[in-house]
Amino acid sequence: MDLQLKGKTALVTGASMGIGRAIAKGLAAEGVAVCIAARRKPLLEELAGEIAAAGGARPDIVEIDMMDPGAPQRLARTAKQALGGVDILVNSAGGSKPPLPIDAPEAQWEEAMTLNFTRIRQLTHATLPGMIEKKWGRVINISGKSEPERMIAAHPAKAAIHAWSKGLSREVGRYGITVNCIPPGRIMSEQIRRKYPPEFRAKQSAEDIPVGRYGEPEELASLAVFLASPIACYITGAVLPVDGGLRRYAY
Repeated sequence: MDLQLKGKTALVTGASMGIGRAIAKGLAAEGVAVCIAARRKPLLEELAGEIAAAGGARPDIVEIDMMDPGAPQRLARTAKQALGGVDILVNSAGGSKPPLPIDAPEAQWEEAMTLNFTRIRQLTHATLPGMIEKKWGRVINISGKSEPERMIAAHPAKAAIHAWSKGLSREVGRYGITVNCIPPGRIMSEQIRRKYPPEFRAKQSAEDIPVGRYGEPEELASLAVFLASPIACYITGAVLPVDGGLRRYAY
């Protein structure tokens, strides 16, 4: 299937490792000119080399910490200058920390909400004017679980992404812009390996994941690349988990 992505441009955050890295490689393989952003420049340089070696255009690199004040606006400007405009925005930067006690300092809540929701919203809103001008665009948010089992601050932030994305999709659909969310299940990454030992991963795979294993970043990236394409023009405002059947809700 021709995804009709040749000649498009994309900004991918959180691109140094895991899901963001796989999405950047997937887009580049389809002929997309990519700007990759993350905190760790050496890993971005390594990714750029891999993309170029595979025959893609060498990506533009932006070393940036999204928690810095004004980072979303700076990144939007830099990507626009590098690419000549951003057709596709993939928000893949984020992270989760252990559960908080009810008396946790306000700063811990603010940190989680800022990284996992506010910065995503700010970068998207800074990028949208160019998409509206072109009357075409794709916003893909790598979100996460929003059904809390404990008081993990990232969960309400992910729920906020889903609600905001749905509302935004209704505002920008008239301009040919789609907005969708992909909540990952257990996708193998640096963070997953750090948090969950092999014994736990094996037990959860056998007991809770219908397909019987953790996923790979490329398996989520394939959906993201499809959603970024022109042929996915009638999919918007959706939350599409890639989790091997882990989540038990029916919709």
